[in-house]
Amino acid sequence: MTAINGYPARPSVRAGEVIRLHVATSAPRFHVDFYRWGTTPRHTGHVEWPGQAATPGRFDADWQWPVHEFRVPRDWQSGVYIAVLSVEPTSDSPALDSREARMLLVVTPAVPSGRSVLYKIPTFTYQAYTTAGGGSLYSASRVTLRRPGGGVGGPVKGLPDPYDSSSPRQTFAHWDAPFISWMEGNGIEGDYCTDLDLHEGRHLDDGYRLLVSAGHDEYWSAETRRNVTAFRDAGGNIANFGANTCWWRVRVAPDGGGLDCTKFPPGAPAGTDPDSSYDCPDHWWEQEPENALLGVSYRGGGGHWDGPRTPLGFTVTDAGHWVFSGTGLKTGDVLGRERALVGYECDGAAYEIDARGRPRPTGQDGTPKDFEILGIAPLPSDWNFAAREPMTCRRAATLGLYTAAGTVFTAATTDWPRLLATDPQVEAITRNVITRLS
Repeated sequence: MTAINGYPARPSVRAGEVIRLHVATSAPRFHVDFYRWGTTPRHTGHVEWPGQAATPGRFDADWQWPVHEFRVPRDWQSGVYIAVLSVEPTSDSPALDSREARMLLVVTPAVPSGRSVLYKIPTFTYQAYTTAGGGSLYSASRVTLRRPGGGVGGPVKGLPDPYDSSSPRQTFAHWDAPFISWMEGNGIEGDYCTDLDLHEGRHLDDGYRLLVSAGHDEYWSAETRRNVTAFRDAGGNIANFGANTCWWRVRVAPDGGGLDCTKFPPGAPAGTDPDSSYDCPDHWWEQEPENALLGVSYRGGGGHWDGPRTPLGFTVTDAGHWVFSGTGLKTGDVLGRERALVGYECDGAAYEIDARGRPRPTGQDGTPKDFEILGIAPLPSDWNFAAREPMTCRRAATLGLYTAAGTVFTAATTDWPRLLATDPQVEAITRNVITRLS
């Protein structure tokens, strides 16, 4: 079997523009088939190019593989596209989440589309966990984006998900693909972008009412956060159907080709675990707590990474809120417990119990005082709570929202997309949030 793999020069391209695709193979010719992810993957195009061999590089430097230029058709709809590489044509439907011979490409609109929803693909987080070339942001402070991986097509760090073993956690297929399938299957039209686009100041001024993120959006640059905050302050809404969001700060190379993240305290010995360390230069919460934007932080929650966990759900604190419309839930009911909705990582806020017996934020961690806690899930003691400042309350996943100029909703658990297809109450809440905020 002839080996083949590749990567795009950047993770996104406007419809109608040229993208540079880097591919290495010893075959004299190879094929590329493009599929747009939606309710089901849809074949959108095919090209053939001459092959050229190249050797793998290191994790921290541009691999500089042979380049092929592809002009994306102007009529391609904005979305996530998977490029499937092969040396022999096939009529079989390929597995799109392969650990090799796949490239992820986000097509953004050629001009503002008039749609109200913009979905953010977390390519920085995908690349942080990619281990192609022998390293990731869990073993080094720098990685290149110009190597196989970044959502599909490369090996990733992390333990398997006992609730969904069909794909690794830190990949497009695991969190984003099911969420996008649900959106498009329910007639929710949106455009798509990457965090690199938002870092560069693209798209948020194009008339969108709602920015959506789902699953695991852990790595943010200061520019991405500043631009998203400005979007909120101008009246834009944010729906975060995930957790561990904006936990690490990254610096992006001027050409958009690499990420730096200083996780380890100065003078830390080799083998130090950054998740168990304080004084980490690029911990957002130690520098500028992400609570101020998102209402919650991973430091107020926790993680359970290995194996099945005690099933947890959110205890509903105000069933009369519009978020719960049509769910049938009553105050005191528990959302999603049977399917272990809370985990594998979740976010929370420092809280106290008010005179009515409801949790409300204290604000000591930067959470806005008007953040409404709509669901809460206190976490068991066997979860991971490394590197957190002392709190007077028990750590808990905290579902809720607040309004500044725009409204910010958080589902506070990475596993929200996993239940969309099977839990009608999770589905109803998702529809309520997107419909209202868009």
